[in-house]
Amino acid sequence: MGLPSDEIKKGITRAPHRSLLRALGLGAEDMGLPFIGVVNSFNEIVPGHMHLRSVAEAVKNGIRAAGGVPFEFGGIGVCDGIAMNHEGMRFSLASRELVADEVEVMARAHAFDGLVLIPNCDKIIPGMMMAALRLDIPAIVVSGGPMMAGELDGEKVDLHDVFEAVGAGLTGKVDEERIGRLEECACPGCGSCAGLFTANSMNCLTEALGLALPGNGTIPAIDEGRLKLAERTGRRAVELVNAGGPRPREIVDERAIGNALAVDSSMGCSTNTVLHLAAIAFEAGVGFELSRVNEVTAATPHLCSLSPAGTYHMEDLHRAGGVQALMKTLLDGGRLDGAAASIAGGSIADTVSEATVSDADVIRPLDNAYHETGGLAVLFGNLAPDGSVVKESAVAPDMLQHVGRALVFESEPDLVEALEKGAIEPGSVIVIRYQGPRGGPGMPEMLTPTAAIAGAGLDRQVALITDGRFSGATRGASIGHVAPEAFIGGPIALVTDGDEIEIDIPGRKLQLSVDEAELERRRQSLQPREPRYKTGFLSRYVKLVHGADSGAVVW
Repeated sequence: MGLPSDEIKKGITRAPHRSLLRALGLGAEDMGLPFIGVVNSFNEIVPGHMHLRSVAEAVKNGIRAAGGVPFEFGGIGVCDGIAMNHEGMRFSLASRELVADEVEVMARAHAFDGLVLIPNCDKIIPGMMMAALRLDIPAIVVSGGPMMAGELDGEKVDLHDVFEAVGAGLTGKVDEERIGRLEECACPGCGSCAGLFTANSMNCLTEALGLALPGNGTIPAIDEGRLKLAERTGRRAVELVNAGGPRPREIVDERAIGNALAVDSSMGCSTNTVLHLAAIAFEAGVGFELSRVNEVTAATPHLCSLSPAGTYHMEDLHRAGGVQALMKTLLDGGRLDGAAASIAGGSIADTVSEATVSDADVIRPLDNAYHETGGLAVLFGNLAPDGSVVKESAVAPDMLQHVGRALVFESEPDLVEALEKGAIEPGSVIVIRYQGPRGGPGMPEMLTPTAAIAGAGLDRQVALITDGRFSGATRGASIGHVAPEAFIGGPIALVTDGDEIEIDIPGRKLQLSVDEAELERRRQSLQPREPRYKTGFLSRYVKLVHGADSGAVVW
């Protein structure tokens, strides 16, 4: 049986194709070898991606050493931190679909036999995995690794500390000199931001899903082990092609999704992982119901407390044994399906068999968990009939249940302005709407207002609800992904200032205390909104994107 790349290199009719390949420097002997696409999302605007040239070179060295021919091509990548709090954030989640599409286009157009995927930040990681599942050719992920934490006055700091300092500065609690010092040291070098934000959450889940070799989630960007991992990944890609798999859809099944949810819950990952796992499951042809998140969370203790919920960082998790040690802990406790497959070969149980925990506070045992249940929760109720998501592990205990009066905003800047003026009363439930997949468009993250609320010392007194989403660096009672969204007439569009809202995170409930007759009256008078964009990429995106409860997939 031949290789898919034989379509462009075998037979007399492919002489023109071979001529073009020879122009690249290939010889006759190369025409019989596996062609491996190396998808490098390097760019010079994203700190998590600026070092990926060296990772790609190590991957290509591994491919050549194993008897393959590497072909590197580029991919886009948005930095959520730089895109935050301006128009750029509307393009962030939407870019995930472009990432998946461009990988699909390049792989199909050039008949690659296999792929090595090199992402590092938020939407690029799931986008590349979505493409791998769509293509279903041998593929493996190796990321650029996490950034080291910075240090200020003897304490570890990261990007979320800078955002929260800005919030404190807006209310006069911190001066500009302190903010400036934080700015200079919070991001000390390359890599995905040092806490358990979305990028690092998703990189850890590549291991849980079985699509990356051990260490991919936690080996720091600056560690020489990152390049060794990249070289091994390149070798493994060729082995996968020669062996005929396993292919991505043979790995990512119901068991893999369940394992990813369990690891997610035990770590207290970003709420964005729910969006991305739903989209990955969609591409894998695997069912995904939001209620499953609550089922897994109820059975999975919260074992790691990393920034922004705790004081540890990714470097600490790596030192403690990494994702493999955490998975071994879950497996030994019956919280993981060890029979699920791994790209490393064999099962997940085989992959984690040698892993050990070296710091029992960074990765706690099941009988000494930070919380008895996992880090994420999905809330339902008349305000979110199709669900909403909160990072329960990052919510103060006294805000897990809260009843407050609504303060409604229809843009992020309006809320920030209200915070600056001191117009947010303790006990309020802030609602920011028309920020969903279609209304935003693109579900813009709102780290600036959540960090401002925390910086102002209100995170234990104020809740925030939106049909948009929150950064993985967010903490507090921040409930996102409310579905259906306001733009399509979801109940969040009917809320008015002063309405009573009941939040019960342990009870998984989000309720608007307004009778149905009044809600129907408001519904009848609700005026449809025009899309924000009439031309360009986002105008097309709005026509095709589905709700947050489905992972905001496009089809």
